[in-house]
Amino acid sequence: MDTSLIIENTKTFVQQKLQGAEGGHDWFHTQRVYNNALLIARGETCDLTVVQLGALLHDVADSKFYEGDETVGPKLAWEFLESQHVPEAIIMQVVNIIENISFKGGNFEKHFHSAELAIVQDADRLDAIGAIGIARTFNYGGFINRPLYDPAIAPNLHMTKEEYKKSNSPTLNHFYEKLLLLKDKMNTATGKHIAQERHAFMETFLAQFYAEWEGEK
Repeated sequence: MDTSLIIENTKTFVQQKLQGAEGGHDWFHTQRVYNNALLIARGETCDLTVVQLGALLHDVADSKFYEGDETVGPKLAWEFLESQHVPEAIIMQVVNIIENISFKGGNFEKHFHSAELAIVQDADRLDAIGAIGIARTFNYGGFINRPLYDPAIAPNLHMTKEEYKKSNSPTLNHFYEKLLLLKDKMNTATGKHIAQERHAFMETFLAQFYAEWEGEK
């Protein structure tokens, strides 16, 4: 198996699939997650090929853009990797990453764990917080026409997976329903370290947001 060629072919495949995608879930998001995953993997014992392929294919067909269908991404990934003659054992590990990486409200039991999933999940979560996480959150909120903020609508911290998928609450609520929770859900030492600073930046942003909202600054 020519790993370098497969990685390059995967990059090309994902770029093509994500042409015209919403700005928070486009090729550049995938590229950042890929780079984050490589960084985290340096400090972990893992199968680097699985990490690379998992990071590149983790959002090739995000279910939120396919009417909630969570089977599209794994199917596309399986068919593509099969066409590249990747061994089935590796394909299965990559598909397991795609199927288990998402936050989905955080209130559900996971049945799959691996070092490679932990790395790619941390890499993806890091892109959901900090300055880029803020930008992605408001970009997606605008994409689906969510209000910025409504003081009368409180964040819901106990949503089921299905409620989380269908939620249309104000964009600012997403900080409390997901983004501010991610720091304590990191799996790796590197992920935890990087998350600290990005989390603090979001707290600073929120303090400024509320001050401006109330006309205090």
